[in-house]
Amino acid sequence: MDHEKKVILEDDDKEPEIKLIQHRLPWLALGLLGGVIATIFSSQFETLLSRNISLVFFIPVIVYIADAVGTQTETIYIRDASRGKAKFSTYFIKELLIGIAVGILFGLSLGVFAYLWLKSFEVALTITLAMLVNITVAPVMALLVAKFLQKERTDPALGAGPFTTVLQDIVSLGIYFLIASIIIFR
Repeated sequence: MDHEKKVILEDDDKEPEIKLIQHRLPWLALGLLGGVIATIFSSQFETLLSRNISLVFFIPVIVYIADAVGTQTETIYIRDASRGKAKFSTYFIKELLIGIAVGILFGLSLGVFAYLWLKSFEVALTITLAMLVNITVAPVMALLVAKFLQKERTDPALGAGPFTTVLQDIVSLGIYFLIASIIIFR
């Protein structure tokens, strides 16, 4: 007798809208709360940002790319897991390697852009390293959240996106501000 419960997956095609709202709202509310936390967290770096205001220009792209990389990983993993084709350890290693490769490529690209635009080696180095680290971390976080939700028998397609996005936003900002603090205040 198999005691393992299956994850109950949403069937948006058949559920009434009110039921879909009830299922989605808690995850989206968590995202809103996380956004407020990220805003308050960012305000703690006012001195750093006022010391080099050009760091602010790159916040949207750093946060967006990390979210996009994580969302891609998560979507592909969840799709394959729902078909029974996902071996977590294989995904973990592959996505880590993909994250490193894309992180190097995007980090260098954006860092060169920052240097050519702003003529600041400090800002360019900050951007390069922040992109590299964030894009390396993003797919790993996305896989861990999706796997955790699966283990908790929660539909990862429903909760992983909003939860991972807000978590990734806060982590991305933290990594960015940490690297910037080390480079700018050295």
